[in-house]
Amino acid sequence: MKKRGYHALHAPLRLVPHHARWLRDWRNLHRAQSARVADPGVTPLRHSLTLRAVAALVAGAIVAQCTPAQAESVVKLPAALVDPAVNAKRATAVLAGGCFWGVEGVFSNVKGVISVESGYHGGSAATAKYELTHDGKSGHAEAVRIVYDPSQVSYGTLLRILFSVIADPTLKNRQGPDSGPQYRAAIVPLDASQRQVATAYLAQIGGGKYFAKPIVVPIEAYKRFYPAEANHQDFMRLNPKNGYILRWDAPKLAALKRLYPDMVRAKPAP
Repeated sequence: MKKRGYHALHAPLRLVPHHARWLRDWRNLHRAQSARVADPGVTPLRHSLTLRAVAALVAGAIVAQCTPAQAESVVKLPAALVDPAVNAKRATAVLAGGCFWGVEGVFSNVKGVISVESGYHGGSAATAKYELTHDGKSGHAEAVRIVYDPSQVSYGTLLRILFSVIADPTLKNRQGPDSGPQYRAAIVPLDASQRQVATAYLAQIGGGKYFAKPIVVPIEAYKRFYPAEANHQDFMRLNPKNGYILRWDAPKLAALKRLYPDMVRAKPAP
């Protein structure tokens, strides 16, 4: 799958409010069923909706707009100008870029990445659960914790990949079809060096006119990373035929391989 050249019916939808609400409800239901987790945010009435009925609502939204939707942007960004070497065998990064399924799926295919874990960052231990983040009030963002070899991939390169193929840094509290602060893109530096790289790189790509809109990605203070439930780990690799994965996340991995073939691992990291 490619991100460019999609027919309007396959592109991200710019929906009027009530259609957007139904699409989010369908997504939450579909993701919960696929992951075999209970989703209290989906009512019995919404459970009774068939996928065909929801598809009809979405199609109606497209027709109502009378303008073609645009495919997600993929931008080949430059290497970070500020990216000091790290003299260590391992380093850790915490990043957020929307639904953690795709973020984890892409980074696990990056050369030099040792492991990637999906989880939550920004809120408390009490709300670090999938079903408690849906209302956007928990403070958490769906995030990933990346352990990597700095001699093979730098922190600046991880940021380059994040904003080239995974997350749009001009969107606030949303990515792809998902909206709410739990789906925000964010950089969470773990030390002064990472903060320096993050600050410089946001300024670099913001001033380089790579995006039509201003960069709005926050740099957040590290609190604590809470691993997500087991059925959310390695979800993209284990569920390649999942509808959400095929539509929203597989194109991100394809873009990584197309734009940065030299950065791709032979096999995904665990």
